[in-house]
Amino acid sequence: MTTDGEKRSSHASPPAGTRGVRVERNEKGMLVVHIAGRDQPVVNASVARCFPWSCPDINISIRDSDGKEVVMLKALAELDPQSHRIVEEELNLRTFNPKIQRVVKIKQEFEVTSITAVTDRGEVTFQLHSRDDVRVLSPTRALFRDVDGNTYELADLAALDPVSRKHIEQYF
Repeated sequence: MTTDGEKRSSHASPPAGTRGVRVERNEKGMLVVHIAGRDQPVVNASVARCFPWSCPDINISIRDSDGKEVVMLKALAELDPQSHRIVEEELNLRTFNPKIQRVVKIKQEFEVTSITAVTDRGEVTFQLHSRDDVRVLSPTRALFRDVDGNTYELADLAALDPVSRKHIEQYF
């Protein structure tokens, strides 16, 4: 018997996390999502972070192969440890969110700002259309969204070297 008194069939899935959702990979590497109360699992699912970007472990959308949302997790913590690990791995594969460690240069040209920075994923150059592409999260933390939709995080302005800080202070 399950905790709510319903009988399980002999081929039922093992218990899921607190939301009744369990995520695994099949032999082809596809995400398979088991949702309590649903007869068939969702095969070839995908996951996506939703707003706010500043809180990456909340509001996770799980979608079917057609991109239709099948469940919204309020927090990754709702999942059992194995499902949590799989979803986190999938989000990291799909999300390019490098952390800015040093700013090499900033160049303004034709209303586009190019920023060359050293990140935890190597050196990158990205472009911003306007100041609206910078979301200041605190007096020392910001997210930069480039023209391609990638997000770069500056976790702590105070932790940057003096030259990098001088380059980037204009956005705070």
